Amino acid sequence: KGQEVDFSSLEKEFSEVKFCEDWPVLLKEYVSEEGNVDYLGFKNDSLRFHNCLSFFSNHPPAQNWSRAEKMTYWINAYNIFTIKLIVDNYPLNSIKDISDGLPMINSPWDIKFFQIGGIDFDLNTIEHEILRKQFDERRIHFAINCASISCPRLLNEAYDPIRLEEQLEKQAIEFINDASKNIITQKETKLSKIFDWFESDFTKETSIIEFIQKYNDQINSENKIEYLGYDWGLNE
Repeated sequence: KGQEVDFSSLEKEFSEVKFCEDWPVLLKEYVSEEGNVDYLGFKNDSLRFHNCLSFFSNHPPAQNWSRAEKMTYWINAYNIFTIKLIVDNYPLNSIKDISDGLPMINSPWDIKFFQIGGIDFDLNTIEHEILRKQFDERRIHFAINCASISCPRLLNEAYDPIRLEEQLEKQAIEFINDASKNIITQKETKLSKIFDWFESDFTKETSIIEFIQKYNDQINSENKIEYLGYDWGLNE
């Protein structure tokens, strides 16, 4: 994994420009309301797409950004670089088919295929070292998208610091109540593997059942929790 990076060094005093203007436009054009992604569309719209990739690479959060602005940046960055990873290897059936063949690389999420602020990055670093560790926000698991069918849907709009709370809440409600992702009835509780993989995040303040009760009152605390299989097929 290499030398540990001090991420605070990324937060320099950049200009007040915080977002690539074309990112919301690209999402609206190439992501459906259901979250299906037209990866070929992103690939063919290379100028606008690469301009946005360059923006995220060259404009990490500044020290004076708010918590919402920083979190929004990292969620958007995770999602756009995930799309880049798929586009760079397209066509393919699953993100898990991607490997660069290097030793000690366990998954596509460990491949350092982009830079932010001049530092080599992989997707796991954004998710685990920054979003999970620095922000302590359980709902980020419903906002970042791993390009797979069982993931929470990719929003066809950019995350916006002014609307971040509303967007995170909307994603939580939608994902938890999506019967293709979670089966919640009085008789059974079959949850997405996301709740299993990140159990420690969801149980810091409450139990998983109590967390889900905020969004779905059908969950029965007497039921044993089972976890559904995860479909890693490409979300196109």
